[in-house]
Amino acid sequence: MITFPNAKINIGLYITSRRDDGYHEIVTAMIPTDWRDILEIVPAKGNGTTLTVTGRSVDCPTEKNLVMRAYRAMASQYDLPDVDIYLHKIIPDGAGLGGGSADAAFTIRALNEMFELGLSDDAMAATAAAIGSDCPFFIYNRPMLATGTGTTLAPIDFSLKDYRLVIVKPHEYVSTAEAYRGCTPKPCVTQLTEILAAAPPEEWIKANIVNDFETTVFPLHPCIAEVKASLYRLGAAYASMSGSGASVFGIFGRDILADEIQQTFPGMDFHISTL
Repeated sequence: MITFPNAKINIGLYITSRRDDGYHEIVTAMIPTDWRDILEIVPAKGNGTTLTVTGRSVDCPTEKNLVMRAYRAMASQYDLPDVDIYLHKIIPDGAGLGGGSADAAFTIRALNEMFELGLSDDAMAATAAAIGSDCPFFIYNRPMLATGTGTTLAPIDFSLKDYRLVIVKPHEYVSTAEAYRGCTPKPCVTQLTEILAAAPPEEWIKANIVNDFETTVFPLHPCIAEVKASLYRLGAAYASMSGSGASVFGIFGRDILADEIQQTFPGMDFHISTL
């Protein structure tokens, strides 16, 4: 079985509180994109389950890879046989795009279909939540408002079919712990879902649709701030860092050519698509 785990972006991200257990609570809109990895799962040819990763290098022991953790969780719950898993990485890591979480969630979805388990999305999301806070989103894989630690999800009305999305990943790595370290939680007063449903991207800045992580990440990684500024210079209606970085996206009200992005961000990873 072959499937294609996709990246996400965050539009608006507000850090609202820090819990006693050390986790933070957030409010954010999570939007799926068409920047995709390739995941194949087949019956095991030998003894034991294997994971083979190609494409972008992943600095992670096999058993700690979220894909393998997803398989182990499903296998322990539903007594699954061994499989061979092939993951071709295209989505950059450490980018705030949820690539690893998507791979894990799509592993759960693929195993459910492959072995005809008949699990509901809610049941799969419960398993995914134990692997990572972004993972449940990719089970549903549609525009969602995420609250709490990011695992409480509600569908939102969102469509930007006349706009183009550009995602740029600079040569920076931002750890989530580093991003949270300097943030001061505060209540979210922005009516995020209402604004996204009714207002065009050109109005989002004055409506206070912001990513709180930019306050701490940009001073430490000025290159990321410069990518955002460059997207605005290219004519973006709205630009923001996604998640805790390091990727930045711009939403354009016009067609934009790959040559423009390559010339503006030489050597950086990028992706252009519709929303």
